[in-house]
Amino acid sequence: MDASATFSTPPAASSADPVPATPPPRGGRNLHRFANPGQFLRLTGRLVPWLSVVAIALTGVGFVWGLCFAPADWQQGDTVRIMYVHVPAAWMASAGYASLALASLASIIWRHPLADLAAVEIGPVGAAYTALCLVSGSLWGKPTWGAWWVWDARLTSVLVLFFLYLGHIALVRAFDDPTRGYRAGAILALVGVVNLPIIKFSVNWWNTLHQPATITLTGAPTMYVGMLWPLLICSLGFTIGFAALVLARTRAAVMERRIRALLMARAQEAA
Repeated sequence: MDASATFSTPPAASSADPVPATPPPRGGRNLHRFANPGQFLRLTGRLVPWLSVVAIALTGVGFVWGLCFAPADWQQGDTVRIMYVHVPAAWMASAGYASLALASLASIIWRHPLADLAAVEIGPVGAAYTALCLVSGSLWGKPTWGAWWVWDARLTSVLVLFFLYLGHIALVRAFDDPTRGYRAGAILALVGVVNLPIIKFSVNWWNTLHQPATITLTGAPTMYVGMLWPLLICSLGFTIGFAALVLARTRAAVMERRIRALLMARAQEAA
């Protein structure tokens, strides 16, 4: 068994074949080319260190600006500074699940093992961001609402998102055959997408304690610009940090699978 067989694509038809193999669609060829594990390892080997440095720098600048120099809210005072952690974590909790669903969709359509590994590694990172969102939201809610937790529509839907992440993490590891776990996890991830619009529009659909969005695509932000800029910088840092963590974890998973395949090949040769 070749160590790279786990990730190799099917061989092209030989000249002796009566009918030449039909080439995959151009979109499929491009996706497989960019998802080639060897190219992925080379690309991420250069990208991950830079992404990590940029994420740390942006997050640090945003935190210092927001915690030390941005003005306090006229109503909530310094309590509002929790948003520089809470809001970016909340954005990435939903965006991370969207990326998990996209990787699962790619896995179901193209059955590429790199998409499976990416989905597996997105789960723990997304769960960590969602947990940070819930904890920071609880710390923000106590002085604002007078309670650590309320069964508000926004809070409850984010809690459901956290359980979806945990369910995906458990499900992909629940089968002896990893392929069955990947398929089951992909189905769960795609079904759970229905929760994302509920999170987004819960403050509009129901009467909730959670404030509506202050930054939208259709209107000007309702936040003071001196508070908006550090929030955007923190959000960009969280986003790049999410990407760096997922790429680093997926890179490690690819190398682990290659090493496991190599050891199995050597064991079979020695048997």
